[in-house]
Amino acid sequence: MALSMTLEQLRLFIAVAEREHVTAAAHALNVTQSAVSAALAALENQHDVKLFHRVGRGIRLTDAGRLFLPEARAVLAQATAATYVLEEFSGLKRGALRVVASQTIAAYWLPRFLVAFRTRYPQIVLDVAISNTEEAARSVRDGEADLGIVEGVVDDPALAQWPLGKDQLTIVQANAPVPEQVDAAWLRAASWVMREPGSGTRATLEQHLRLLGITPAELTISLVLPSNESVRTAIEAGAGIGALSSLVVSPALKAGTLHAVPQALGTRLFYGIRHKERYRSPAAEALLRLISEQDAS
Repeated sequence: MALSMTLEQLRLFIAVAEREHVTAAAHALNVTQSAVSAALAALENQHDVKLFHRVGRGIRLTDAGRLFLPEARAVLAQATAATYVLEEFSGLKRGALRVVASQTIAAYWLPRFLVAFRTRYPQIVLDVAISNTEEAARSVRDGEADLGIVEGVVDDPALAQWPLGKDQLTIVQANAPVPEQVDAAWLRAASWVMREPGSGTRATLEQHLRLLGITPAELTISLVLPSNESVRTAIEAGAGIGALSSLVVSPALKAGTLHAVPQALGTRLFYGIRHKERYRSPAAEALLRLISEQDAS
């Protein structure tokens, strides 16, 4: 059986039933008396039942009307509650935000924004996962995350990608003297400690090396490790040279346990990624606005 009654019909029926007066109900709801009468007539005709006794100017509920009144109230209350839920989500008073970020971003760049977001929107549950760039893109594409923030460029037609932040990639080594001028021959001869394939840090390094005329296949790689911290500690232990975010190596440079190669690799971008066709949640929009505000300040 098709449901043909509307919430507006229920609202008008309840108002009339509670006041036992069509004109009083119309005034209370700021509608015309004819609109109220038409809604009640349509409700009765649709279901072939009389909800009111109409005797002279008086109006009283029939037995059917008395049985229907608590059901109508319950339906309208549930609809109101559902409306409040949507309003709370849009007003950031309820909900969750699922973010996936690559390691450097999640560990060093993003936390200050998450703390500010949590302070501003304490009712929103934050769920933050850490993955490399490729895995983060897959999570966003498959709907496991609302928003991704990654270091590498993502080649996926389903995803929108835009610059969100920036960083400096720095080549570092431990105790060996750093030459005043580093050339392609020195970089080819060095022993490298690398992040794993799929890492945005590795992809950015390989992109910069190509600009210097060095292909990744020419490098001597001593270790491939799955995190920034493991790469940094291996370099500190003398395993070779490596390229890491300035955010990662800054404490070690200050402490003197690592030394930076003088040639800068240039600024690299952090990218936001999201699915082009999925719903853009108010919580995700709020986090992006907050990042934009704090980066501009």
